[in-house]
Amino acid sequence: MKYVNTLQGTNSSWGLSYGNTYPTIGLPFGMHFWSAQTGKNGDGWKYQYTAKTIRGFQQVHQCSPWMNDYAVFSLMPVSGKLVVNEDDRQLGFSHENEIAKPHYYKVKLDKGITTEISPVERGAHMKFTFPQSEAFLVFDGYVKNSSVKIIPEEKKIVGWVNNGRFVPSNFRSYFVMTFDQPFVSYGTWENKEGKISKGNKSDEGEGKGAYIEFKKGTVVQVKIASSYISPEQAELNLSRELGAHKKFEHTKDAAFKRWNTLLNRVVVEGDNEDDKATFYSCLFRANLFSRQFFEYNSDNKPYYFSPYDGKVHDGYMYTDNGFWDTFRAQFPLSNILHPAQQGRYMQALLNAQKECGWLPSWSNPAETGGMVGNHSISLLADAWAKGIRTFDPEKALEAYLHEVTNKGPWGGANGREGYKEYFNLGFVPYPEYHESTAKTLEYAYDDFCAWQLAKSTGNTFYQQVFERQMFNYKNVFDSTINFMRGRMKNGLWLPNFDPIEWGGPFTEGNAWQYSWSVFHDIQGLVNLMGGEKAVASKLDSLFTIPSDYKVGTYGATIHEMKEMVLANMGQYAHGNQPVQHAAYLYNYIGQPWKTQKKVREVMKKLYNATENGFPGDEDQGATSSWYVLSALGIYSVCPGTDQYVIGSPLFKKATVTLENGKKFVIEAPNNNDQNVYIRSAKLNNKDYTHNWITYKDIIDGGTLRFEMDNKPANDRGTKDEDKPFSLSREK
Repeated sequence: MKYVNTLQGTNSSWGLSYGNTYPTIGLPFGMHFWSAQTGKNGDGWKYQYTAKTIRGFQQVHQCSPWMNDYAVFSLMPVSGKLVVNEDDRQLGFSHENEIAKPHYYKVKLDKGITTEISPVERGAHMKFTFPQSEAFLVFDGYVKNSSVKIIPEEKKIVGWVNNGRFVPSNFRSYFVMTFDQPFVSYGTWENKEGKISKGNKSDEGEGKGAYIEFKKGTVVQVKIASSYISPEQAELNLSRELGAHKKFEHTKDAAFKRWNTLLNRVVVEGDNEDDKATFYSCLFRANLFSRQFFEYNSDNKPYYFSPYDGKVHDGYMYTDNGFWDTFRAQFPLSNILHPAQQGRYMQALLNAQKECGWLPSWSNPAETGGMVGNHSISLLADAWAKGIRTFDPEKALEAYLHEVTNKGPWGGANGREGYKEYFNLGFVPYPEYHESTAKTLEYAYDDFCAWQLAKSTGNTFYQQVFERQMFNYKNVFDSTINFMRGRMKNGLWLPNFDPIEWGGPFTEGNAWQYSWSVFHDIQGLVNLMGGEKAVASKLDSLFTIPSDYKVGTYGATIHEMKEMVLANMGQYAHGNQPVQHAAYLYNYIGQPWKTQKKVREVMKKLYNATENGFPGDEDQGATSSWYVLSALGIYSVCPGTDQYVIGSPLFKKATVTLENGKKFVIEAPNNNDQNVYIRSAKLNNKDYTHNWITYKDIIDGGTLRFEMDNKPANDRGTKDEDKPFSLSREK
């Protein structure tokens, strides 16, 4: 815990992202998180490191500033004259007076006020210390509608908020707050014009809020819990999660224990303290999303308000995740650390499909259809390949077939844009469909995942349905220029091609980045590109050519372009997901030592534990999980298979305690910043030359031992049997 800095990545803005994070106060995968608020109500950048003032302490759920937040409200301490408007009540602060840990946040504000927060899964415990002057707490109902009721005799406020872009019409977050100090005065207010109604006990409508006055110089504790189901469930959440915590320190200690237990499941050993800080800060962020959206009833049975159909159902639900970002690393990491939860998650995906009519692609908390691809099937196939088999695979395949043969009402990843052309032509044409080549590539990978799931469950019907489509990536590869590119409906290539031009047929990238997006068949891509030597040369160029770009259809520079330039690693834009696997592809062409050098360079150059800690958007644990897996020496190039590809471990030793009680140990005793190359390896004391390891090898426990060197071992890991999975080599 001492290594985690929750301010990592907070020095971000609309124009440049070092993570686009906020200092999250919450438990692993908790239903609610909490954060200091520096931005205005409704601003996606709720906390920015460069800000000089804080205007509230919020209940938050935001997984990306681009999606904004929902079910938000805030408390803000005020000293002296009562002020309620967010601009008037904001107070200055300094990072020197700020402690930002997963289990505990503390800040000393101007006017001598101190705020402390510790979380539970469905609420928080707050503590406000006031100076010897009038002491107020202001409740702000945020944007849209809210309801408040003050109950002075019980030292309590109850109510609800209804805000968010992607919520059903009957959505409410019911809250209850209890205080340990009596009220001197109270009232309500509204945040549109700032009108205060002194002595008023209740109000309802747009932007309604409340205030409470306490005696001068008081120290007041507030226990908060929320529910999406009912006010009664909010009270039950409060009693169950905070009832036994008589003091703030009890909640703080419990939250510390919860996080420390989880973080100590991956113990890394080495000489570099900065690397440990980066690792554990990333491991923290890798264990926040997806968010629990379920609660426990009076019989301790899980149930949930569905953000999809607005009804209450029995069982589990998880939300707040964009699978385009997270299928690549965050879910494969969770399959190692949390297989039981992943089993519940797979059930929740199919529950969501029943309630929504579609498999989720980006829930926030309801379906948004954000980005491209149908990556729920990647999650399902990856879970099944790794032995997490808590769902009916035929129902999953049936749901996926519906997904890929229809277009849903929401964004580009809800259903499948261009599905008729994709099936009939073998590709999605441009300009009929924006981001067409990216869609073709990701559809082909997703169809592989469906084929893989069907094959492993003996479902020949669905095998035959998807067998042809999983090779559709070949139809957007132009062998005359050796790049993926846009293709028109008549079969001709889109003219005026420039591999550094962003947008058009690509999603947040260009041809240099997307030409490697064939996760399931790198050997097939190698064949298209002219063999291993040609691919090695092209990969080398990816990392070394100038980081120039053309804005293309974006019309202006977007933050991902700036981040690629700042990384200064050629056209390798690690700040965004499409090309994050590229450094591992040397393993597929008989040059694993280049992977070893390159992934160590990426870890050292592009990550740290500071406010500038990420090379782009952190994206719900996606970028953090890349780092965590890579620091352990492995990465999931192709989710949907049972393999993790080997890179170069960052530490001398890492011990992963698995959910089954076994331990998987990665040893590299002579590891240092110069010894980045693997000279030899042993798995459970047997020589090991493969550039991959199976999930079963990990989950069964054991030891993977590397002997590292400062010179590449050019004769190791070069045989065909050492290369990771590729569909063309299997069929």
